[in-house]
Amino acid sequence: MHSPVPTTTPISLPPLPVSPEEVAQRGWDAVDVVFVTGDAYVDHPSFAMALLGRLMESEGYRVAILSQPDWHGCEPWRQFGRPRLCFAVSAGNMDSMINHYTAQRKVRNDDAYSPGGQIGRRPDRATLAYCQRAREAFSGVPIIAGGVEASLRRLAHYDYWSDKVRRSILLDSKADLVVFGMGERALIEILRRLAQGLPLDELRDIRGVAYRMGARETPPTHATIVLPAYEEVVDDKRKFAEMTRIAHCETNPDNARRLVQHHGREAIVVNPPAMPLEEADMDRVYGLPYTRRPHPIYGKQRIPAYEVVKDSIQIMRGCFGGCTFCSITAHEGRVIQSRSPQSVIDEVGRMREDPKFTGVISDIGGPTANMYRMNCSRPEVRAKCRRLSCVHPTVCKLLDTDHGPLIDLMRQARKQEGVRRVFVASGVRMDLAQRSRPYLDELARHHVGGQLKVAPEHSDPQVLHLMKKPPIDDFEEFSQKFNQASCQAGKKQYLVPYFIAGHPGSDLDSMIHLACYLKRTGYRPEQVQDFIPCPFDIATCMYHTGIDPMSGKKVYVAKKARERRLQRALLQFFMPENYDLVREALEKAGRTDLIGSEPDSLIPAAPPKNATKAAGARRKSQKSAEAAAGYRPHRKSAKRRG
Repeated sequence: MHSPVPTTTPISLPPLPVSPEEVAQRGWDAVDVVFVTGDAYVDHPSFAMALLGRLMESEGYRVAILSQPDWHGCEPWRQFGRPRLCFAVSAGNMDSMINHYTAQRKVRNDDAYSPGGQIGRRPDRATLAYCQRAREAFSGVPIIAGGVEASLRRLAHYDYWSDKVRRSILLDSKADLVVFGMGERALIEILRRLAQGLPLDELRDIRGVAYRMGARETPPTHATIVLPAYEEVVDDKRKFAEMTRIAHCETNPDNARRLVQHHGREAIVVNPPAMPLEEADMDRVYGLPYTRRPHPIYGKQRIPAYEVVKDSIQIMRGCFGGCTFCSITAHEGRVIQSRSPQSVIDEVGRMREDPKFTGVISDIGGPTANMYRMNCSRPEVRAKCRRLSCVHPTVCKLLDTDHGPLIDLMRQARKQEGVRRVFVASGVRMDLAQRSRPYLDELARHHVGGQLKVAPEHSDPQVLHLMKKPPIDDFEEFSQKFNQASCQAGKKQYLVPYFIAGHPGSDLDSMIHLACYLKRTGYRPEQVQDFIPCPFDIATCMYHTGIDPMSGKKVYVAKKARERRLQRALLQFFMPENYDLVREALEKAGRTDLIGSEPDSLIPAAPPKNATKAAGARRKSQKSAEAAAGYRPHRKSAKRRG
């Protein structure tokens, strides 16, 4: 990434302007880019608008942030005047539908990316509304959509909230281009060409970009795969599974081919992904002059998502785990992109200069805590590889799993002056961690604050296989080694395992298997996850089609709300308020042998004294939360609408 004009970056800069007054204070008569986002503006590298905004600024472009605008009219889009180059549009750090709704399609009570956790500050399917308002505001200004929402909806996709297959977001949003993935390389190249006065059709060769072709245009054919058309994937679930399999097999930047999918007489073209950032690029992006704080316009209002990450440091990005229910690999890529140790230590130094810094780094990690500098040891093999996971069904023998660089970095970080503790709050990949006893010892002795997050997700072998997760034995072995390391460090520490209910392949029998496992091992999860089908994910394809797209085999799917509720209750069988649901599940599955007073019983024959009262309180709490949350503002009904 090279600057089109020579620039020098000061040690610190004010946040990017969010109002015409702040634009005027900078002496600008116009802006080059208006960055529209569904999140509150936080000038911290964990937030996309900050990272990309600062990068554009470093390239010499004038950038204004339009944060959480009122989408009911286009006036907010006009406040900065006509942008010279483009509108850059993002729904925010999350898909707006996942941000708004639970797995039960109920309205969430808060929005972690809004000041005060307020709901209703962005619309459903925010990318569509934001792009449409940008088009109304200034006809002819290029609209570049990106972020997780646009990235994962670039092709025809199953939408859980409307329970139907929707068209590519390019068609519904009318965006000129969609940048998928993390976006730095593609966005800067787009701006460079727009600044040169090139028309939009001369931006179509950029990697990491998807675009729409009209009925009179002919899609490219060289190094191109034609996917089943939109109409086919709507009518035929096997065609949908075929589309999903092909799309995921074409995500390695080293060998991915262009994808074309016809929607009626039009076509969506998805170029190969952008190449991953090199270490120097990562250092530059994360070394930009962030204030690491929310914009002052929010005053004392807390932004929950910021509170979680404000004292954290991201040392890498990407994940080669390939879990079928997770969008990280699809969005950030399988190639691990790491910062240099010096870059990380420099960030520690900048944090230390903040008078509000307490000396505690809350997390030093990334999507996974222990993949720093791990990549294929044979680049020439990686260039040909189409494997979706480097660790499933077994850890690839060519994967460099050396934890040495990470151990050295953790030691350097905690030895910095003014640093009291450095925690690891990111999830640890257990199958990798077990390969390095020094890492486990270092982790247990210095970097765990009493609890460590891990994600076994399930205990049933078939469900774990569909998730692309290791067997439950792997978790048990890791638990034993972690406990040993903690004891040797003279500490009593606990694992916090995460499990999922309702994942494709999981039926009542497999959830009862998991509940029995939890009873036997003594784990009582306070928080559990309900599977939410996210666009583009392989597990979402399984949910919609009942087919594993990678094998073509049928998969059981729990779609009815009642069964999903029973599965969730089984994960917390020990809670009095779940007694009736757990009993119903056991009776339905023919496992009444687990009801009684035997050591292996999940629940007693008679309900606990407080079971009925607790269940009533739970239902009342749910109704109160729904009434308080309502639906989106300006809608008359609290009923879900597709």
